Amino acid sequence: MAAVILAAGAGTRMKSRKPKVAHEVLGKPLVSWVIDAARSAHISDIVTVVGHLREQVIPLVEHSSRCAIQEERLGTANAVSCGIASLDAPYVLVLSGDCPLIESSTLLQLVHAAQSGNTVGSFLTMNCENPYGYGRVLHDDNACACRIVEEKDATDAQRAITCCNAGFYCFNTAWLRETLQGLTCDNAQGEWYLTDCVARAYEQHQAMVEVPCADIAQCSGINSRSQLANVTRLAQQRINARHMDAGVTFTDPTQAWIGPDVVLENDVEILPQTMLYGSCVVKQGSVIGPHTRLVDVCVGENCSVEETIAHESTIHDKASIGPRAYIRPGCTVCYGAKVGTCVEIKHTTVGKFSKVPHLSYLGDATVGEHVNIGAGSITCNYDGTHKYPTTIEDNVFVGSDTMMVAPVTLGAGSLIGAGSTITSDVSPDALALARARQVEYEKGALKYRHNE
Repeated sequence: MAAVILAAGAGTRMKSRKPKVAHEVLGKPLVSWVIDAARSAHISDIVTVVGHLREQVIPLVEHSSRCAIQEERLGTANAVSCGIASLDAPYVLVLSGDCPLIESSTLLQLVHAAQSGNTVGSFLTMNCENPYGYGRVLHDDNACACRIVEEKDATDAQRAITCCNAGFYCFNTAWLRETLQGLTCDNAQGEWYLTDCVARAYEQHQAMVEVPCADIAQCSGINSRSQLANVTRLAQQRINARHMDAGVTFTDPTQAWIGPDVVLENDVEILPQTMLYGSCVVKQGSVIGPHTRLVDVCVGENCSVEETIAHESTIHDKASIGPRAYIRPGCTVCYGAKVGTCVEIKHTTVGKFSKVPHLSYLGDATVGEHVNIGAGSITCNYDGTHKYPTTIEDNVFVGSDTMMVAPVTLGAGSLIGAGSTITSDVSPDALALARARQVEYEKGALKYRHNE
């Protein structure tokens, strides 16, 4: 079984410099949702047809599918012709790349319908209260689907029909190849319509099985920003409901946005205005939020992550992050460690039970266990051309407002006086001071004011 995903359209109603399928729902491109649904349906050979602004689409799909290029946008039938050119599977699914809520179980229904009995394929339909924009499915006197009429080609009577084409198909590949060659573009848009395959099968007295979809949200295509927002809301509701059923607490599920690939263990608590995207994992007993955004972050058990932005990092059990912390890619916060208020770390490891409580920056640093970093301290890791590492060994105490000019190592057990600028390595258990001596001039302030 193979699949062709249609992702070549311009999506002009989006009014965007991005191709439609590159827009995201809960941190994931539309087309990636569809590819993953096909993978979950055990489809091994997937071809994504790209065209408009394909230089933006190809990087999104090339790791999970092959790409076929539709040089000219001549219609859906032409796009499918490009997609099946290199396929040798006996059956092929044809999927819309802008319907992120489609589920693998629905795709399997299409496959089973197409492969059962003497059929040339199957297609998904839905009953819409407001069918505007969708192709209408026409039936003969025996209730057999005989034709799909697009909105622009339909009569007023046909536009009143509520049975609509959902844009998902499964075809016998050999029959599809032959049929596509005989289609014409005699329609309002002057395009080759894939939907004409239904009429062609009917004319040939071939069975094209109609598969009704009770959950029409799965078929929600995205052609505008408002539709993107509506589908995002639907995805949010479904994902959050699934997590709550599995034992996750949401203070307000309407104020939490969880991506489809995020893993939340039971007894996790999600506070308002929290976004978890990418491949985040949050383990038992951790509290995330409020006002937090994590992307590709693994959070251990019984952690607190409050008012934090974090990317591509690991937070181990019983760590405390925030409020108002910024964890940039490549960081590891070890067991029981603290990264506190207004702290930024980048490509840094904070060792077990170490604390960076407030107003600090650590970049390219390795911090040992039981270290305390005083307020206002930073690693000076960049000289304008290159970046250098800082190593702070176990049990070091760094006083407030300390500048550690990398490359530099603070030996185990050393003590750094507040206000120091450390430019050389500090020996283990040493006391290091690097600041100007304080000088006091008696009555100097009065003389200064008098001279003004």
